[in-house]
Amino acid sequence: MVKEISKDTKTRMEKVVEDFRHKLTTVRTGRASTSLLDNVVVEAYGSQMPLNQLATIHAPEAALLTVQPFDPSLISTIEKALRSSDLGVNPGNDGKLIRIPIPPLTEERRKQMVKSIHDMAEEHKTAVRNVRRDANDKLKKALKDKAISEDEERGGLDEIQKLTDSFIGKIAELSKHKEDEIMKV
Repeated sequence: MVKEISKDTKTRMEKVVEDFRHKLTTVRTGRASTSLLDNVVVEAYGSQMPLNQLATIHAPEAALLTVQPFDPSLISTIEKALRSSDLGVNPGNDGKLIRIPIPPLTEERRKQMVKSIHDMAEEHKTAVRNVRRDANDKLKKALKDKAISEDEERGGLDEIQKLTDSFIGKIAELSKHKEDEIMKV
């Protein structure tokens, strides 16, 4: 019983860290990356659609992204969505291809991004703590139902706490690494 709860908890915490890792890829550093446009949503065909379902995205250079729509009639709509996104980019198009120069980050913008990374990290740490709380509740319920002994419960609680500390450490490490990457000029 304790092993099952521990295993389930570890799986859920790994998902939280993986989600944090994915969210960090959408945060802009000084380099062009196709994942920067993952959160851009375009109004097309009567609904909101992710940009990567409407166009091919490439990063031919370190400071340039290109977006080639599958349907050329959407080029101005896509360009408008890129301008209104919070990426701070200024796209230009030649009728077939949208070019997005990635300007170097200002000091102020870097600090804003680091702050947003801290907020994201805190959200994910809270998610890990919520998983811990759920697991602890399951252990306490199992003890109450006499499915496990007090010693097993105590050992389970300790193991859950070790998992929590480990995963919160991973989130902090990922956050610090991304922060260093952003602040490096």
